[in-house]
Amino acid sequence: MSSAQSTYDYVIVGAGPAGCLLANRLSADPTVSVLLLEAGGRDNYPWIHIPVGYLFCIGNPRTDWCFKTEAQPGLKGRALSYPRGKVLGGCSSINGMIYMRGQAADYDGWAAQGNAGWGWKDVLPLFRQSENHYAGDSPTHGGKGEWRVELQRYRWPILDAFRSAAAQCGVETVDDFNAGDNQGCGYFQVNQRGGIRWNSAKAFLRPVLKRPNLTILTGVRVDRLNVDNGRATAVNASLEGQVELYTARREILLSAGAIGSPGILQRSGIGPRPLLERLGITVQHELPGVGGNLQDHLQLRLIYQVNNTRTLNQVANSLWGKLGMGLRYLYDRSGPLAMAPSQLGAFIKSDPEQPSANLEYHVQPLSLDRFGEPLHAFPAFTASVCNLRPKSRGRVDIRSANPDAPPIIDPNYLSDPEDLRVAAQAIRLTRRIVDAPALRIFKPSEYLPGSAMETQAQLYEAASAIGTTIFHPVGTCRMGNGPQDVVDATLRVHGIDGLRVVDASIMPDIVSGNTCTPTLMIAEKAAQMILQATPRVEEITRQYAQPVF
Repeated sequence: MSSAQSTYDYVIVGAGPAGCLLANRLSADPTVSVLLLEAGGRDNYPWIHIPVGYLFCIGNPRTDWCFKTEAQPGLKGRALSYPRGKVLGGCSSINGMIYMRGQAADYDGWAAQGNAGWGWKDVLPLFRQSENHYAGDSPTHGGKGEWRVELQRYRWPILDAFRSAAAQCGVETVDDFNAGDNQGCGYFQVNQRGGIRWNSAKAFLRPVLKRPNLTILTGVRVDRLNVDNGRATAVNASLEGQVELYTARREILLSAGAIGSPGILQRSGIGPRPLLERLGITVQHELPGVGGNLQDHLQLRLIYQVNNTRTLNQVANSLWGKLGMGLRYLYDRSGPLAMAPSQLGAFIKSDPEQPSANLEYHVQPLSLDRFGEPLHAFPAFTASVCNLRPKSRGRVDIRSANPDAPPIIDPNYLSDPEDLRVAAQAIRLTRRIVDAPALRIFKPSEYLPGSAMETQAQLYEAASAIGTTIFHPVGTCRMGNGPQDVVDATLRVHGIDGLRVVDASIMPDIVSGNTCTPTLMIAEKAAQMILQATPRVEEITRQYAQPVF
């Protein structure tokens, strides 16, 4: 990308969704210099951009760090693959492209914990600011931003039938999940433009690549931060085998994600003293919460074999089907190749006592044992359901002081009894929907976990056997002012000057939905807070608020 100097005003670590947006916003001021560092490569792999190509990006070392969790006692001792984007755009280059904000109550809950300025009324304008919604400006959506949101371009009869079945079970049909209360069933809106994935690199970096004050480097592996007299001053990294030092005059911004950011802090001597001392790392600042509070959405993938309809299983397993998919995509960027992994969604309460929807469904016209493996030979659909507000908490820690060593990822799934109870309710609710009249023409038969598992104990067993990650890790650099919190409400690291964390790791509690767009909102707010200290903030804000399209 660009050649590097050694000193900048801002050094941003990580070019995922948060880092890309920060680079765009901060470099809008031509009087400051901005360096964006990315450990992965460029987003020029063709399968990144074809929506169905997520199947070839997840588990591919070209685009995915290919992490694994520790063996999980709550999942019958299984260790799960844990995809994380290894490319410009980060996880927005390999994720499901679902545009989702969560619920208003999520953000009001953050504010109620003492994080002023993070309530729904505060963050809604930030969501709108970056959004380029297909329907244009409205009180709920923004039409002039960079983050493109469109309707999906292909539908399946089996998914329409599932939506009708949900309605027959009392689940309202909705068109928009993003107005603050996402309860209901409908088709997801997606981050695509004309049937092509719209990642954060396209949205926020491509329009500003010619800014002379913005430097973007790929293939840079960050080791640690230099901390002098309580201030983060520089980033130690390696580039093409050479040790590099990048100094920040104003601030260092960690946007390496819920897995990467705590690791960089820990290698820098900022974290739990017992861990650092055990690994021989000098303690620069004891901060016990670094790496803790790991939360993730665990999905239960219920698979139903069906009749009297086609699903992607038959199409993708046929030579003529594959040819047809390719021709259709070449013709008008639609058809199965334009599919998001999950097209139909639903947000439902697991029981009436829940204050709002606490289950999210991702319904797919396909089935497979796990991502990266072939689709099943028989026609089927998958109703994946996750607990949006899990009680279980885990940790992410470095394994050694070596930045090349994979992290210890221990989500601690299903360790809280409440999560098991909600999982059993989710399986029962799914069966009730699938048994509704609208789906009977397709004669659905439960392939996984199997209809014979009916008792509470058997449903707990089923959840442990089929549960898998939906790739939403958050919370490992928690925002707040308690003894286990890592950053304050301005995202500054407690006890260290010149350093902020800006990514999903700062979430005190996981949002009630997919996490990519909330991460962009976090970066938008961080940029706003940084720019508020700049006398030219109004002029700069006008510059980056101009439409991209």
